[in-house]
Amino acid sequence: MELSVGTGNKKNSFVDVIKKNSFLLISLIPGFLYILAFFLIIVFFILKMSLTTYVGGMAEASPTLENFVNLTNSNEFKDAFSRTFVFVIITTPLQLITGLVTAMIVNRSFKGIGIVRSIFLLPLAIPTIVTTSTLLLLFAKGGHVTSMLMGEYSWFPQVVNHEVSFLNNETLAMSLSIIGKVWRDTPISMLILLAGLQAIDESQYEAAKTMGANSIQRFMYITIPLLIPAISSVLVLRSIEAWKEFIFPYILAPSYPILGVLIEKYFVQLNNPGMAAAIGVILIVLIVFFTLFLNWLLKVMKNYLVRV
Repeated sequence: MELSVGTGNKKNSFVDVIKKNSFLLISLIPGFLYILAFFLIIVFFILKMSLTTYVGGMAEASPTLENFVNLTNSNEFKDAFSRTFVFVIITTPLQLITGLVTAMIVNRSFKGIGIVRSIFLLPLAIPTIVTTSTLLLLFAKGGHVTSMLMGEYSWFPQVVNHEVSFLNNETLAMSLSIIGKVWRDTPISMLILLAGLQAIDESQYEAAKTMGANSIQRFMYITIPLLIPAISSVLVLRSIEAWKEFIFPYILAPSYPILGVLIEKYFVQLNNPGMAAAIGVILIVLIVFFTLFLNWLLKVMKNYLVRV
């Protein structure tokens, strides 16, 4: 059963829509209440913890904004925010680009397409901890990449005469985290964009061809505008995941924490749940505002493409 909103018939009132889809709406109520209750409970306890000052792991009685004040004065928090922001603005468009390229490849019909699709989906089948551990083994001190660059393998020429500290350099360590994240999550973007590509009517491309449009023009004025809903989903979902990323920077760049890693540090290592919860609240606010900004930007881009 489909939820019909009556876009073609403006005479349908809101009450008529509710009556017509009453069974569907009633069946959704239990799931909606479960999600809402779960969300409200979590938000309540996070806010409560963020307003609580912990000393030696013990909570003080009166609520206070001390945790947020301490964070605004913390250089560690400011550095973590900067790294997180850079991580988000790099990984999100990269996942969109790689997802779009792979989606356009697997959207074609050719011999062996099933094998190609399986290869592109392979990162989803590999646990994230395995991916991060593999990168750690390759790029850690004494790892295979350093050994290869130093000429310790007969099949590869010597490039450097000293050990390269990939994980002790902030730029290199964060770059590895970004590469791992993009590789791991590209299949998700690919599947969303592939669904969007397959929904495009081929007759529109044929009509554009007869009007003399080349492949670039067809891509810019047919594919991209019709993919805006899928692109919006990819950008919003991938940016949210990037903001709350933990495992890749935690394993590959522990000396240069982002916000997700900083939460673990305060909660587990420093035994300060209040500061960890305060960072979590700030992270939620950042995600909400960034998502609103993305939606606004995509709306502007869609309006521009429609006018063109």
